[in-house]
Amino acid sequence: MAEGLHIDHHGHEHGNEQHEHVEQQAPAQPIDNASLPDVNLTPKAIEMVSKMRAKEGLGADHGMRIGVVGGGCSGFQYSLNFDTQKEGDRVTDFGGVLVLVDEISLPYIAGTTLDYVEGLHGAGFRFDNPRASRTCGCGSSFSA
Repeated sequence: MAEGLHIDHHGHEHGNEQHEHVEQQAPAQPIDNASLPDVNLTPKAIEMVSKMRAKEGLGADHGMRIGVVGGGCSGFQYSLNFDTQKEGDRVTDFGGVLVLVDEISLPYIAGTTLDYVEGLHGAGFRFDNPRASRTCGCGSSFSA
């Protein structure tokens, strides 16, 4: 079973399973996933994922799985959790921090940058998704 944390609709960390909502329509036609860009992590996000993985007592074989799941207020949610590589995953290594993206989620989040921000209203992961044409007020729901 995958380990993880929870991110609320504002991108704040809250516990064991992470979800942040995202609205997007399904791609109109099949996409060649091999041609899609990887998901990226900022240096701060890499640092925080590494610290969280160590805090959970997980080894280097566990990476941060980034995906999109149905549900939430806008139709889709980002999901983040620690997991091991599965068949069909796109795997990117950021200096020992693996990022895993399944082939179904990749068309929705290809080219997305995951950052970790700290501010007066708390700290948490933030998604910068270039495929979003419109976002909601909380910055976590979008449409294509």
